[in-house]
Amino acid sequence: MGYTVAVVGATGAVGTQMIKMLEESTLPIDKVRLLASARSAGKTLPYKGEELTIEETTETAFDGVDIALFSAGGSTSAKYAPYAVKAGAVVVDNTSYFRQNPDVPLVVPEVNAHAMDAHKGIIACPNCSTIQMMVALEPIRQRWGLDRIIVSTYQAVSGAGATAIQEALGQLHEAVVDGVNPKDLTAKILPSGGDKKHYPIAFNALPQIDLFTDNDYTYEEMKMTKETKKIMEDDSIKVSATCVRVPVLSGHSESVYIETKDPAPISDVKEAIAKFPGAVLEDDPSQQLYPQAVNAVGRRETFVGRIRKDLDAENGIHMWVVSDNLLKGAAWNSVQIAESLHERGLVRKTEEMVFELK
Repeated sequence: MGYTVAVVGATGAVGTQMIKMLEESTLPIDKVRLLASARSAGKTLPYKGEELTIEETTETAFDGVDIALFSAGGSTSAKYAPYAVKAGAVVVDNTSYFRQNPDVPLVVPEVNAHAMDAHKGIIACPNCSTIQMMVALEPIRQRWGLDRIIVSTYQAVSGAGATAIQEALGQLHEAVVDGVNPKDLTAKILPSGGDKKHYPIAFNALPQIDLFTDNDYTYEEMKMTKETKKIMEDDSIKVSATCVRVPVLSGHSESVYIETKDPAPISDVKEAIAKFPGAVLEDDPSQQLYPQAVNAVGRRETFVGRIRKDLDAENGIHMWVVSDNLLKGAAWNSVQIAESLHERGLVRKTEEMVFELK
């Protein structure tokens, strides 16, 4: 007998990709239910040749649901995920709300699927930029250890949602067709919808993703720092991030510098990455072969290249990491977690699956 799977936030940029990933999933599924806000209820979305009617997300919407994939914002997860667990569902949450909760596993299946074994009803999906970095670095950590990570991201507009994509395309039209000076383009969303000022992304690069924290790092940067330590189960790893939004529609890119604990020959590093599940080595400077965002879109893998030894630090290594932020960075990682839950026999109601209702 198959599962009933609910997608919460079905109409969003990630939610629609979750539906596609479920269509291609190996998960035994009897029924898919689509949940969203009241304004979307009654509309339909396609799934395997059928039109499924969207239901409103409510406290009682999870009766009969075995797995609930959440991607409708932190406030929605905070309010409704405990009700889903109470109804007997296992929640896979794609927001940041539960990621640092010590009772919630934070999972990239290729890296730490074992963390799900003691789950209490909710599994958190890491930040998109963290996920791809973990896939690239885990084979190195396993063999040579990691002492330090310094990452600069080049993150796509789709990471800010469908409305940000439309704003970026609108700005491009204003600049190219209407001749508006790029600095005068209409901006209402980026770099962060909740901040005081907004700047154009077309022909620009914005060194701010999310709001700034008290230490002058953004929340996005602090997510990468904290999530890396939790996933790799090592608070001693030194992590620092600078997160930048660039005028790319989909596909996050990262320049990653690491220092290993033990010397790591570059040829061996490349071999380890090439053999690691979910990672694809694209590294041949003689043929100008390296990962590119346009090539990663629509792919589930994480692409790694430009791997080279630092010129001064003995154990320093540089690399370039690219992945589709809506797939491996969100929708596919969430469905992959659901598949791992099934494979490990963890889709079940237990006494431990209790979260206090807010």
